[in-house]
Amino acid sequence: MINRVVLVGRLTKDPELRYSPNGIASCRFQVAVNRTFQNQQGEREADFISCVAWRKQAENLANFMKKGSLIALEGRIQTGSYEGQDGKRVYTTDVVADSIQFLEPRNSTGGSQGVSNYESSTNTSGQYQGSSQGQYGGNNNQSSYTKVDEDPFANSKGPMEVNQDDLPF
Repeated sequence: MINRVVLVGRLTKDPELRYSPNGIASCRFQVAVNRTFQNQQGEREADFISCVAWRKQAENLANFMKKGSLIALEGRIQTGSYEGQDGKRVYTTDVVADSIQFLEPRNSTGGSQGVSNYESSTNTSGQYQGSSQGQYGGNNNQSSYTKVDEDPFANSKGPMEVNQDDLPF
């Protein structure tokens, strides 16, 4: 079974940070993602996808991104339901973000300044280990960011060797 989602889009409004009664940060947000094709009027339509982030990446998203910010996220689709105020069952579909990458500098206006890629990841074991303030202050020893134009395979020579036993199919 595979449940993976990769999205690149812009935030439709400023993210709002909330905390659970036991102090766990969460942030619900919506990402506008352009479709790859144009409609009959020659315009591109967009999908507005509901997402949620937890813990440190939720705090980073709320502190450093705002409406219109370009982000990339990787996560999984999660469905759920609850009983609405009118007594009817309401069904939900959200992308739960495992990692979020900020694709523009914090004060960017969308120009072509040296765009960097700042990543905020969640430890999926359920416990957050360490405290990293990332690019925007604090302890940079644990920050995880890479330049968009860096090739992680630039120093490799020749084809990559892959053992058939390591393939999942």
